[in-house]
Amino acid sequence: MEFKIENTHVYGLERAVKASGNPMRTVIETDAPHEKDFARAIRLGATRGGEGHDNYLKGILVHMDVTAPLYWWKEAQRYHWFDFISSQSTMHMLLKFDIEQRCVKEVDPRILDIIRELVGQYNELSDDKEAQKAKWREIVASLPSGFCLSATMTTNYQQLKTMYRQRRGHKLIEWHHFCEWCDSLPYFSEFTRK
Repeated sequence: MEFKIENTHVYGLERAVKASGNPMRTVIETDAPHEKDFARAIRLGATRGGEGHDNYLKGILVHMDVTAPLYWWKEAQRYHWFDFISSQSTMHMLLKFDIEQRCVKEVDPRILDIIRELVGQYNELSDDKEAQKAKWREIVASLPSGFCLSATMTTNYQQLKTMYRQRRGHKLIEWHHFCEWCDSLPYFSEFTRK
């Protein structure tokens, strides 16, 4: 299995671009953004994170489905506005997954042999619920870090700007794919000026 982002939806882009001018208005404008609104949004988006000038980027919301290995999810979860809408569950579905197919190619095959053996042992315990619970716990604790789960996520351009800047040179290739995906979003490059 490979890292992937699909089913991307971007919301509120035009409204956020228009709102980027609110600090200099006495009346909130609600018409469609024009060229000067986009020029201002590009200028404000280029500022350093944390200055507040790029706050309008919070209004550009993004939903997406991400499939990633556990080692990537551990790092992604540090971002406060990269939120789970819903995710696949090892609690409910672990024994229904084809674990080998859900792992990145770098997972050592010996680990997969151990997982298959543990699942076989679990299946032999069908009459002993307490022993099954203990064996299930052993299986979930033994899952390789390269096991992939999918989740529907929500975030915004301001958070993506931070993630992009912090992760574009990361050792994990998954972060490079993530940054390429960011670049594919409408106006992302223009508004964040990597």
